[in-house]
Amino acid sequence: MSHSIRIDDALYESAKSRAKAEFRTISSQVTYWAQIGRAALDNPDLPVDFIRDVIIARSEESEPFEFDQD
Repeated sequence: MSHSIRIDDALYESAKSRAKAEFRTISSQVTYWAQIGRAALDNPDLPVDFIRDVIIARSEESEPFEFDQD
């Protein structure tokens, strides 16, 4: 479900240019920024770069690692 919201023109233009560079929609870019911001507020002791990397890693597909049982 999507909802329309009003945002500042400067924020919109920033999201638009960043979205194009990162191959996202403008909506996806704003959502991504909101996820990072919310996680940063919930975890003030963690660096923003770490939070960003965790969010990216969680969105990537991965296969479980299996250890050799020699």
